Amino acid sequence: MPAPIGRRSALLAGSAAALLTLLTPGAAHASFDGHGGKGDDGKGHQTINASVGVQYDKSKNGTGTSGHPTGSLKPVGNWTPPACWYQPTYTPAELKKSSEGVWAEQSPSWEWISGQKDKYQDGHPYTDFNMDKTGKGYWWSGYSPPENGGMAGADSCNDEPFWVDLGDPPPPEHKNAVTPEVLAELAYREILIPTGDAMINPAGKQGVNIPTWVWMDSTVFHPVSVTAFLPAYNVSATTTARPTGIQIRPRTPYAQTYPASGKCKGTGTAWTPGAGNVPPCGVVFLKDSGKGTYTLDVTVTWQISWTGTGHPNPQRMQDGTFVSHQTVTVREIQTVNR
Repeated sequence: MPAPIGRRSALLAGSAAALLTLLTPGAAHASFDGHGGKGDDGKGHQTINASVGVQYDKSKNGTGTSGHPTGSLKPVGNWTPPACWYQPTYTPAELKKSSEGVWAEQSPSWEWISGQKDKYQDGHPYTDFNMDKTGKGYWWSGYSPPENGGMAGADSCNDEPFWVDLGDPPPPEHKNAVTPEVLAELAYREILIPTGDAMINPAGKQGVNIPTWVWMDSTVFHPVSVTAFLPAYNVSATTTARPTGIQIRPRTPYAQTYPASGKCKGTGTAWTPGAGNVPPCGVVFLKDSGKGTYTLDVTVTWQISWTGTGHPNPQRMQDGTFVSHQTVTVREIQTVNR
């Protein structure tokens, strides 16, 4: 990601070694988790102001409990949250100090330095790094967290730093510059959903032609949410995931699901004494599994929506899923004690 002004341009001008020494992207990225502050590369060159970037409130996110860990949502289809984005990074003084440190080095070409001074210092279009606007906005630049390294598009936010006044949206020409919609997408990536096996009854071995009830524990599979926000710009979005249905897929042709489609309402219905033999959500195996076992896949669908600044009504996002793989032994028996 571009750390000082026009870092990518300077690299092309043959100044890679000097600029990598001046500002180490890995160090800057590592501090940009919502908990860091201003960094320093050991030579007095200021890095980034982590306190003004995207922050997260995960107090209502999924939390692991005994026997029920958490995992990330898998979006349905080809959509994925952005791997990089543009966010507030520098105050005028921070960008000025970083840039002047680079300009003082021997490596950057004079032509590149002259162009940068003209753009950010001499009024075309910015004057003195907008020092007169200190406290009224920030310089924004591209960012991708370390864990996104190798993802498609993680290195695509290469626009040079641009200014955004407090209270204004970022210029639309910068793809994935943070808006409420982008914050909702970033919160999506941070959501942790409960995981774990489906509940079945009868427990243990199953009997041929004996209906098996299937459901997910409603005390574990419940709505979770994450809020992403830009503190300085008073912009936020909350993304919420709700379990809305499960689908049963026995990996054997010798099985029949209830309902026939295998798509159950909600997270299924827990078996209770006297509930009867025909489950509203379940499966019946028609053949002994012999010396092996059958696998029962139970896919939980999570409906995703968000609300945020300027968007009080829930906006739908790409659904997410989680799959539980249940290994089942089936035997030819006459009765099964519940």
